Amino acid sequence: MARLSNIFLAWLLLSAAAWPASHGSPWNDPYPGERSLANTLYGSFSERPKHLDPARSYSADEYRFIGQIYEPPLQYHFLKRPYELVPLSLERMPRVSWVDEGGRPLAPDSDPSRVAFTDYEFHIKPGMHYQPHPALARDGSGAYAYHAMSRETIAGLNRLSDLALSGSREVLAEDYVNGIKRIADPAVHSPIAGVMKQYIVGLDALSAEIARLRAGESEKSYLDLRSLPLAGVTALGPYRYRIRIKGVYPQFLFWQAMPFFAPLPWEADRFYGQPGLEAKNISLDWYPIGAGPFYLAENNPNLRMVLQRNPHFHGETYPDAGEPDDARRGLLDDAGASLPFVDGAQYSLEKESIPRWNKFLQGYYDSSGIGSDSFDQAVQFGAGGDAALTDSMTERGITLSTAVATSIFYMGFNMRDPIVGGDSQRARWLRRAISIAVDFEEFVSIFLNGRGVAAQGPVPPGIFGHQTGRAGMNSYVYDWVEGGVRRKPIADARALMAKAGYVGGRDTATGTPLVLYFEALSRGPDDKARLTWMRKQFEKLGIQLVVRPTDYNRFREKMLKGTGQIYMWGWNADYPDPENFLFLLYGPNSKVEAQGENASNYRSEAFDALFLRMKDMQNSDARLAIIDDMLAIARRDAPWAWGFHPKNFELQHAWLHNVKPNLMANNTLKYQRIDPLLREQRRVLWNPPVIWPVGLLLVALIALVALGIAVYRRRERGAAL
Repeated sequence: MARLSNIFLAWLLLSAAAWPASHGSPWNDPYPGERSLANTLYGSFSERPKHLDPARSYSADEYRFIGQIYEPPLQYHFLKRPYELVPLSLERMPRVSWVDEGGRPLAPDSDPSRVAFTDYEFHIKPGMHYQPHPALARDGSGAYAYHAMSRETIAGLNRLSDLALSGSREVLAEDYVNGIKRIADPAVHSPIAGVMKQYIVGLDALSAEIARLRAGESEKSYLDLRSLPLAGVTALGPYRYRIRIKGVYPQFLFWQAMPFFAPLPWEADRFYGQPGLEAKNISLDWYPIGAGPFYLAENNPNLRMVLQRNPHFHGETYPDAGEPDDARRGLLDDAGASLPFVDGAQYSLEKESIPRWNKFLQGYYDSSGIGSDSFDQAVQFGAGGDAALTDSMTERGITLSTAVATSIFYMGFNMRDPIVGGDSQRARWLRRAISIAVDFEEFVSIFLNGRGVAAQGPVPPGIFGHQTGRAGMNSYVYDWVEGGVRRKPIADARALMAKAGYVGGRDTATGTPLVLYFEALSRGPDDKARLTWMRKQFEKLGIQLVVRPTDYNRFREKMLKGTGQIYMWGWNADYPDPENFLFLLYGPNSKVEAQGENASNYRSEAFDALFLRMKDMQNSDARLAIIDDMLAIARRDAPWAWGFHPKNFELQHAWLHNVKPNLMANNTLKYQRIDPLLREQRRVLWNPPVIWPVGLLLVALIALVALGIAVYRRRERGAAL
């Protein structure tokens, strides 16, 4: 009887252990069970977004979120290539007209040299509304509920959701005007302020006036930008506004597809300007307020970021046209359907690549990039060099999307530094020697599995001004050998070191070793091998490289203050034009002097003069000739070791639809559609509970108990005898 009881107990325990295997979500599901069939997209992020303020944010990791929240006037067509601008929050494309110095209109075919101003007239869609937000909440009397909170109320807040009321209102033309005025505010630190002051009429004067007023403001003061006129930006009615810029600048329309020019209600500035809120991280940098298809429901950057559908979204439909192959690929199956398809998106913090990859394979992330450690598991190259998925990926229904990125990753030298910077021939020789020694072809092969092309200059493939073959070669770093480019031998780099006065890596004047400092972005153990590789590149020249690892936010602070010496950074195209890359080397865009995007603080009078001629031109042979001259100057001065242009590889599960790489658009979440039921079925299939260790443990436990009982009974019998 005791033996039968033990067997029954073992069966009962094993059955209980196996119960979740056939009922509910898998045991290792990182999400709550009640959300197993939620219409939510799941992904990951690796670094906390620092700025979610549309006037301040200028980083790809931030645009991933705010691109879904804010709606600038224009967007890029999701499917068409070449990239095409189309209306987003506008009724139609802006009306563009030219004006001469006397204010008289000019014909569209006029000589551009006669154009004093270009006017852009915008007509926004009526009926658009902002997401629910406390800044727009009103009390029973109709007054704003939270524009004058007491110190006690603010002291008791921990997060924005602690405020019970929220409100919304219609988006108006004056909100776009307010957003542009915020670019001029020195307190906002907009990274494009320096560029826009060169174009938008009156923006520079407005910035000076705001700075004057803020110089005397008290802790409680609030500066209402509505009271300050901006000569070049005017609301013409509730749904129309005009921007006047100086001269001709065709790229200005590209800027209208970026969050910098999205509408922002004045109530947001009034609400967030209350003393004490920013100290609690209750600010526009943490809690955006937009009119896009999603809003940020949870900002917990140490755990997750959650986007939810904006209940007041004005609506949009999936495009009904694209490229010839899009219909065959299923990218037009949803033509005309209402957007967005998903109810929200949850992004979890993953600082290391292996856990992120494993969760993708388990079905807990809907898409994934491919880390170097996982590349061979996912991708194989055919005889012709074409990338294809491995059998194990294909069997899971995973698909691969690839695209040559309109991006560059480069190693920059701080031109303000007394050793690697400056305009001396000695410094040039040193920078060129390092440019030869740092073998980016090897870097791409080792760390990117060949997913990249060594750069010859700042302009990437696919952008006007990029040339292939010998015409596009950087002759200071490469030789033309047997019909292709080949990096110069290390002996050439050592010869340049000797000319610079650093024979064998030692200063010939003092005999001291040359020690240089590398500002390294370090996110975890994955970066250790890269940093070791970088030290070895400098060791070829006898240079001692001191690596100073830091997180991204601290890294950006060093760049802003100009305290770094050598660094690695990257740039993704904001718009498909060479000006968007060459301005990274334009002197007035210096990171230190103007908070611009010239992180190397490079300045060349010849380069800057050519840039001013090139930037406003339409693509032509004449423009290409100027770009070639600019590249010749930059290659000679070597403010960058030009790095590489990456290739993007992205994997998607079978339940994720409408995925097409769009290297210009930041607002593609609204197009993506998922099949939650298929996703849950695959998760259960791919994550069966491993219960045999539990069963083995239970059997061992039962055997141990039985043995103990047997020993106890023998002792009892022995005592009785």
